[in-house]
Amino acid sequence: MVVITISGPHGAGKSTYAKGIAKALNLKYVSSGEIFRRLAKESGCDLENFSKKCEKDNSIDNKIDQITIDEAKKGDVVLEGQLASWMASDFSDFNIYVTASLDVRVKRIAGRDKVDFAKAKRETIARTRSALRRFKRMYKIDTEKREIYDMILSTDRLSKQKCMNILIAACKEFVE
Repeated sequence: MVVITISGPHGAGKSTYAKGIAKALNLKYVSSGEIFRRLAKESGCDLENFSKKCEKDNSIDNKIDQITIDEAKKGDVVLEGQLASWMASDFSDFNIYVTASLDVRVKRIAGRDKVDFAKAKRETIARTRSALRRFKRMYKIDTEKREIYDMILSTDRLSKQKCMNILIAACKEFVE
């Protein structure tokens, strides 16, 4: 059984790489970000306003984090999310942090969500600030600290395929 986590800021490529690793290594894929976006949509909020709602209602983050922990306990999974490495730390075998510059991340988000760059940038900055406040308040976690990660990869300069190849090769070391 293996548990691989992928964390990083919004738009760094967490979902893309986690899905690719899970597929290549025949592991389950669980995304905190997808759960968060689904809950936002179900509540009729955009991501910025849903983040603000989460600042007042810990139950939303608690629900997402418990799913992460439960899936980590089952094993044979790639967990993706800002807190995935922290939540699964008692069970994880390999913790990855992917990152990219703000402008690169915002461009990716704008394309994914089909919104203009300015809106994506405003929402990304607001969501990031909100998440930092929530995670510090709720768990005393500073997601800007990198000590928990076994591998840190910038996705700015390398092609998506090269990043994927690097990450899959590293993760293969942990799959029996």
